[in-house]
Amino acid sequence: MTQPVPREDPHDPSTWPTGRAVVIEPLVRRVLGPNPSPYTFTGTQTYVVGTGRDVLVIDPGPNESGPADTGVQGHADTRGDGHVAAILAAVGSARIAAITCTHTHRDHSPASRALQAATGAPIIGCAALALDDDGPRADAAFDHDYRPDRVLEHGETLAGDGWTITAVATPGHTSNHLCYALGESGALFTGDHVMGWSTSVVSPPDGDMAAYLQSLALLQDREDRVYYPAHGPQIDNPRQFVRGMIGHRRQRERQIVTLLDNANESAPLTIPDLVAAMYKGLDPRLHGAAGRSVLAHLIDLQRQGRVSGPESATLGQSWLAQSWTLAPGGARA
Repeated sequence: MTQPVPREDPHDPSTWPTGRAVVIEPLVRRVLGPNPSPYTFTGTQTYVVGTGRDVLVIDPGPNESGPADTGVQGHADTRGDGHVAAILAAVGSARIAAITCTHTHRDHSPASRALQAATGAPIIGCAALALDDDGPRADAAFDHDYRPDRVLEHGETLAGDGWTITAVATPGHTSNHLCYALGESGALFTGDHVMGWSTSVVSPPDGDMAAYLQSLALLQDREDRVYYPAHGPQIDNPRQFVRGMIGHRRQRERQIVTLLDNANESAPLTIPDLVAAMYKGLDPRLHGAAGRSVLAHLIDLQRQGRVSGPESATLGQSWLAQSWTLAPGGARA
């Protein structure tokens, strides 16, 4: 007996089909990539903007030939089999006016090249950025082969048949991160800066917690109607959601300061110590990711003069073993 097809719930990604274009508002279709993992949730969400003669593609996702793993055993963040074909099917006979990426992690930008080869569309959006990291990432590493034809600066626009997109610079998760605002509907495509299922990981050296918080404050001052993230469900109450994210980061900051304040001076804490105390019950596979965000908080607090530890430039491969203490007066700042 044929089972009924479950009704798709826009707030429940488990009901979303992979590789099929789904209309989420009159000007926007979503195509879910085939790369679910503990770090990408149900996969990367590619958005097709426009219904007329030309369209825009946001975050084309991982490449067909990407490796199955991203350095953490068993994760499939960069598996993109069939995704470019699914995007082309969604676009149909329309012309792709531009291929845009929010940032250049390997679960977001590599398919831009295959899509460009198939259509001749220009790659326009975030700047190229390819840095090596010194610890386990919470998502795919950087796309070293990304080469945009044009870089959008904050406030620059792209326009097509019935749609206008404006770039909103949101560094923090990565230094080259952009969000894109759809003028006709009040939607904001938030990439990994704001996600509907998890907080973003901020991973030094490129990830910067102070910049991330400033970018969240920038979004809180905007009046966007809805957020469409690259992972997880849409966010219908953007300003309230961002306010909660800022509060969450400040809470994590206070946790770190309190733990260091309570620690014995003769036994300073390492990042694994802090993660164990702050993230009780967290899937052990995500401890490395949590540690990177704790590191980003520590570097930010160190710049404020509130904690003492190694210089960030010398952390290298030993970042997990380095010890941190509260600076004199750090608890009162």
